[in-house]
Amino acid sequence: MVIVQNVLVSEAVLTEHFRCALESCKGACCREGDFGAPLEPGEEETLAAIYEDIKPFLRKEGIAAIEEQGLSVYYKGLEGPGTPLLPDGACAFLTFEENGIAKCGIEKAWEQGITDFQKPISCHLYPIRVAKNEQVDFEALNYDVWDICSAACTAGKKDKIRVFEFAKTAILRKYGEEFYEEMAAAAEYLDGSG
Repeated sequence: MVIVQNVLVSEAVLTEHFRCALESCKGACCREGDFGAPLEPGEEETLAAIYEDIKPFLRKEGIAAIEEQGLSVYYKGLEGPGTPLLPDGACAFLTFEENGIAKCGIEKAWEQGITDFQKPISCHLYPIRVAKNEQVDFEALNYDVWDICSAACTAGKKDKIRVFEFAKTAILRKYGEEFYEEMAAAAEYLDGSG
């Protein structure tokens, strides 16, 4: 682990390669899993505030799940709130593009300028997962290795894109430019070029 501004960062975030290969997986991370996307403090309120604006971008099955379960669900495995799921395990906010690739309905609304909230930060950061313990002010960034992302690992190696580089926009959104620059410097040090 490397410490960047009091955040523990797994060396794998800095050294492993990753670039989403949606043409291969079709957005499987939005359709598979044991719980919905983890929600940060304040994101439940944001979803409540923008729900009517994003609703036209959602599928009827997703709207039904949200209206039955709410905009968030407590997951014991997360020890916190996450987005609700459909019976098949897909996120309630999931939509599909014409090519069959999964797309976040929240992000579709954001792309149209309907909302300034792009999507939950946990989705934006993926494959980086944030582990927290509020009681001891602990936060760690880990690389979530999942077999459905094997094509993304191959694509990242081919293009020489490391996990943190792939997630740059999300890291900037959550932690800022200085944090990202320190991560990049740590990565250079680890690979011997710093």
